[in-house]
Amino acid sequence: MEIAGIISACGAEVKQWQIGQSVCALLVGGGYAEYAIADARHCLPLPDNYSFVEAASLPETVFTVWHNVFERGQLQAGETLLVHGGTSGIGITAIQLAKAMGARVFATAGSPEKCEACEALGAEKAINYKTEDFAEVLAQVGVDVVLDMIGGEYTPKNLKILNLDGRLVFINAMLGAQSNFNISEVMRRRLTITGSTLRPRDAVFKANLTAAVLEQVWPLLAQRRFQPLIYRVFPLAQAAQAHALLESSTHIGKLVLEVS
Repeated sequence: MEIAGIISACGAEVKQWQIGQSVCALLVGGGYAEYAIADARHCLPLPDNYSFVEAASLPETVFTVWHNVFERGQLQAGETLLVHGGTSGIGITAIQLAKAMGARVFATAGSPEKCEACEALGAEKAINYKTEDFAEVLAQVGVDVVLDMIGGEYTPKNLKILNLDGRLVFINAMLGAQSNFNISEVMRRRLTITGSTLRPRDAVFKANLTAAVLEQVWPLLAQRRFQPLIYRVFPLAQAAQAHALLESSTHIGKLVLEVS
């Protein structure tokens, strides 16, 4: 969970923040409220010229992408990234950050409109998974890192298109956590299969990740080389409607709840 707002109180040991400062933060929960408690180490300054709505959409997706694509996946400039779910909050962030870091980016999405959105964000090509097989389209391209939230039958296809020393990074398994693949191919081509979840990680890990994001990503925000894409803002009282839209998967970009 992620929030943005003005600090109204600080603990006695907090030295880096002051009452009245504008911040956004990663939370473990409790963000659907007028006031929320955040660990001071998990807060980031509101980027210059960004609204609270824009900033509120940043922490969870940025933290997830930075850790999984750049720390676990070790994506480098000049390499190729495939992002599944390109118009999700994670996908939008991954496409833009990878592009800003000098990587080639491909994505999958479920409609022509969503594919166009991915390409507008910086993807070299977006593949409509309802009409095309991404593994066939990318067979001759070769991919260094795959960011996957699908799992299931996608797994052997992801492994098939990876280059030597390629990395497959899981952040979800929407089509199922079980899959069959050829272990010999993993060994022969020196592939790495990894993944992570952010919520259960301890406070020190999240503090270190916050520091990395501040150093590596916040300058890109200041330069507008990466920016959030907000689909719709709901008042807090309409949280149920926001969740219904979220579950419909018809939107492109982030949904934000706003407190009056």
